[in-house]
Amino acid sequence: MSISYKVATEPGEIPALFVDAWMEKDADYLASLFSVNAEFVNVVGLWWHNREDIRKAHAFGFEKIFSESNLRLMETSVKYLNDDIAVVHARMRLKDQTPSKADETPSIRQNIFSFVVKKSDDKWMCESAHNTDIIPGADTNLVDENGKLKSVKYGT
Repeated sequence: MSISYKVATEPGEIPALFVDAWMEKDADYLASLFSVNAEFVNVVGLWWHNREDIRKAHAFGFEKIFSESNLRLMETSVKYLNDDIAVVHARMRLKDQTPSKADETPSIRQNIFSFVVKKSDDKWMCESAHNTDIIPGADTNLVDENGKLKSVKYGT
């Protein structure tokens, strides 16, 4: 017996379904939003090249990093490239991430997702996703003299 997950009938539904799958901590559901050969780039530049790799990465994340996390959709915009392809941007907020050290309390993260979605058989599937953290007050990232990446603001 196969599980039937919600599907997107409009491109702008993809971010809300992504959040639903995240909140259920269901990597299979999350992966079902992606085409078989979809691409996904996460906030640190890890790049997955198919639905199964996207599923595995999120299953690991739900177990080790995001088991108690709360993801909230804040804003969505849709830009149609044609009748069957759209770019969907979504602002989200993540809180309650698992700390990497016992004495840490991770702060609330805000991010922007870019989803490229394609219509197939009356449903929309994600072909590519890119997740970018928002760093308040920063204009870019630089690598310092010690090889550490840091976010910086340029003078105005």
